[in-house]
Amino acid sequence: MIEAQPYKGGKKGGDGGVDGYLYFKPDGKRTEKAIVSVKGGQILTPAMVKDLIVTVDQEGAEMGVFLTLEPPTRGMVAQAAAAGLYKTEYGTFPKIQIVAVDQLFAPVNPVKMPWQDTSAFKKAKLEKTEKQDEFDL
Repeated sequence: MIEAQPYKGGKKGGDGGVDGYLYFKPDGKRTEKAIVSVKGGQILTPAMVKDLIVTVDQEGAEMGVFLTLEPPTRGMVAQAAAAGLYKTEYGTFPKIQIVAVDQLFAPVNPVKMPWQDTSAFKKAKLEKTEKQDEFDL
């Protein structure tokens, strides 16, 4: 729902805190990445956000997105804010963003970042059949 690409094509195994990547163009030319980390449990701690911050630095990413099933705690929000901002000529964005699943259903994308670059990934081919324009009622 946020246009992220799965880590290693979605293969199972140790991911080192990386569940996916978002690619964006901060200046409209060069492509940068954001790390996506997904937590589905009900127990959330600021240490989980700190782990994402460390992973973002280790991976050489510019931003991180922490997707959770539950709303974040105050400590998590404070930890994300302490990571600072990512500044571009098109705006300033939180370096670490926390998004709860219920926010994904809002009319506006809750992930705030420069223009996302999805052109680097293959799109599925449009399947054409003889019956494509017919309705079977």
